[in-house]
Amino acid sequence: MYISSDFSRLEISLEGCLRNYRYFRSKLQASTKLLVLVKANAYGHGAVQFASLMEEAGADYLAVAYPIEGIELRQAGIKSPVMVLTAGTDSFEQIVNYGLEPGIPNMYSLRILCEVLQKRGVSDFPVHIKLDTGMHRLGFMTDELPELIDFLKTCTSVKVKSVYSHLAAADDPCSDDFTVSQIEMFKANADMLSDSLGYKPLYHVLNSAGIERFPQYQFDMVRLGIGIYGVSAIPGNQLSPVASFKCKVLQVKTLSPDDGTIGYGRHGRISPEGTVIATIPVGYADGVDRHLSCGKGCFTVNGKRVPTIGNICMDMCMLDVTGTDVKVGDTVTIFGEDPTISELAEILGTIPYEILTSVPRRIERIIVK
Repeated sequence: MYISSDFSRLEISLEGCLRNYRYFRSKLQASTKLLVLVKANAYGHGAVQFASLMEEAGADYLAVAYPIEGIELRQAGIKSPVMVLTAGTDSFEQIVNYGLEPGIPNMYSLRILCEVLQKRGVSDFPVHIKLDTGMHRLGFMTDELPELIDFLKTCTSVKVKSVYSHLAAADDPCSDDFTVSQIEMFKANADMLSDSLGYKPLYHVLNSAGIERFPQYQFDMVRLGIGIYGVSAIPGNQLSPVASFKCKVLQVKTLSPDDGTIGYGRHGRISPEGTVIATIPVGYADGVDRHLSCGKGCFTVNGKRVPTIGNICMDMCMLDVTGTDVKVGDTVTIFGEDPTISELAEILGTIPYEILTSVPRRIERIIVK
């Protein structure tokens, strides 16, 4: 029996990140601006670290979901324009203080923002108008545009920096007709708004899947989310995996049938010939889904895949390493090149986004070349 110290980390590949960035940039015209989403802690990759990489790579815009995420970037020294997709109404003072740019999905939000700006004597504050073209989550419906247009004609507190919408199924070929109808509605409604303003805001509607599958509709800017992190909408198009979740083996034990069972609930069964287990310092509190317990998931150590054994615990789990030369301190890959994030997502019946964003901040993010 051997015991080691623990070291768990999410390695962020600088080269993989830049390779994906160049891939998407190559699909765009030179004049098209590129916005990179760094919400949800940069999809679990580390918001400040990833925003810095994108700033250096030349991204024109960054976007977050909530004001607190944008404030974190500003406090860390990020200078790029930062769009707040879900600005709400309670944080407009902070949004102004930190030079963030709110997405505006309805008249209520716009009126509250304008009241704040008027009290502070601010004019031409940049806002982004969200149009609902079929996602039906947030945004102005077509019949709400006349009221919006009338208000904007008399309001000098804001200036529309961009008009945007969100595609519901750009990654699904079976929904291509719907996607095109969304884009056509967006163009018509954005033009209606733009013509009334007397100036042309930026238009953007394409997400990562849209950039890959509908580049002819790139308009003035595109929004790059999951694609920059290595997940493609096109089967067989292997983008570079950016994140690799790794840890080290804490302990190795050789168990005989007389030792009983392994883990909570006694679900880990020892084989009649004996079982060698390795305990690693990650569990479901670290984003290692409990549904990967009891052999449903396999991780890689020393180039070989080994299955989980027993139930995954909150902070640890056990692997069946029988027949392999595994030692304390060896590196285990939870996901990365092998297994991939997409493989784990398929086992779990979910999407890579959920797995990536489940890795908590207590797991250190490290940028590697």
